[in-house]
Amino acid sequence: MPAPFRSVTPHIVVKHSAAAIGFYKKAFGAVGRFRIPSPNGKGLMRAEIMVGAPVIMLAEEMADAGCHSPISLNGTPVSLMLEVEDADAAYEPALAAGAESVMTPQDMFWGDRFSQVSDPFGHR
Repeated sequence: MPAPFRSVTPHIVVKHSAAAIGFYKKAFGAVGRFRIPSPNGKGLMRAEIMVGAPVIMLAEEMADAGCHSPISLNGTPVSLMLEVEDADAAYEPALAAGAESVMTPQDMFWGDRFSQVSDPFGHR
């Protein structure tokens, strides 16, 4: 398996893919790896970012190809979990970048400090 991919690599679909990458950079310190524009020039057919070690692939919503974003689906049952050293310190920059609070940072019964945000593109 080529580095830095893992045995499971998240692939998300978003509306406004370039804006999503900008948000992930500002909110979570994501680093862009590359972008492939869609043939019709409307967004990115494929892009890769890294938030820490794992790669996250993303693509522009293409309803005619069966690729729908959480915004079009009115939500998603999937969450992307980001492990950080300080949940409180990670929470505020995400809000400042445009995320919406779902759960403020709090101590959980399993021993972690945990919070949850929803990004402007429908992913939690």
